[in-house]
Amino acid sequence: MNNESNSGNMNINWYPGHMAKTKRQIMEDVRLVDIIIELLDARIPISSQNPDIVGITKNKKKIIVLNKCDLADERQNKRWVEYFNKKNIPAVLTDSNSGKGIEECIRKIEKIMEEDLKNQADKGRIGRKIKAMVLGIPNVGKSSFINRISKKTSAGVGNKPGVTKQKQWIRINEKIELLDTPGVLWPKFESEEVALHLAFTGTIKEDILQRTEIAYYLVKFLIENYPKVLCERYKLTEEYINEQLENQERAENENIYEIFLEIGRKRGCIISGGNIDEEKTARIILDEFKNGKIGKITLEEAK
Repeated sequence: MNNESNSGNMNINWYPGHMAKTKRQIMEDVRLVDIIIELLDARIPISSQNPDIVGITKNKKKIIVLNKCDLADERQNKRWVEYFNKKNIPAVLTDSNSGKGIEECIRKIEKIMEEDLKNQADKGRIGRKIKAMVLGIPNVGKSSFINRISKKTSAGVGNKPGVTKQKQWIRINEKIELLDTPGVLWPKFESEEVALHLAFTGTIKEDILQRTEIAYYLVKFLIENYPKVLCERYKLTEEYINEQLENQERAENENIYEIFLEIGRKRGCIISGGNIDEEKTARIILDEFKNGKIGKITLEEAK
């Protein structure tokens, strides 16, 4: 089974074979829990949100966790929290590597479930645990989040679909238990923009033929939205950027391509004949973006 997206000239194929089985498993497991913790990448809250989750989790309480918030634009982080709150979905900013936001996440889960637990207690079911489940697409930091919220340090806490016969629950605290499942759904390439965002953040792996093109589009985005950040990282000037963009002798894509090449020159990606190693330049730009070295950047604006 294939999941394909044609993004201009780009052709992204990404559908691990076990994903269909995982989806069926998730649909079964959702029935066992009270609340869904939906993990999103704070840099791309829309592109990292699988539309299937809405259908799978209907009638379930939910909390949105905007993970990797340390890599995202702080102003946009606040706007995205407001965006989800307006939809009556509580949202929390987290950085699973440092533990930022984890305690707030636990408090929110307990608050959301407070009334339900009171109703259960009124019926004599005192001390009932809140049962939670984490869902997300690959590369949103699910394992790190589970390890942090459960105070585990081991890397792999999940089990491959179909391997575990008995359900395993991870104790978060005296009130909350987390169902230990794969909880991973594939992203949906609904547009060229979504496919690019997933490629920028490393959710889908760019291959050698695509890497230069993907890096080009990232440079274009940064020029349009974060020019100062781009200039500071690669020792360019805004005057230089404007001069290139205003060059009437070249098409817009050629002007942006020239800026891309200049980044390569600044980073010493020069090969025989004084030419620029485009592949190496693209790899540097994409790796530095993924690792937050270019700056705190959000690719999607909350409306």
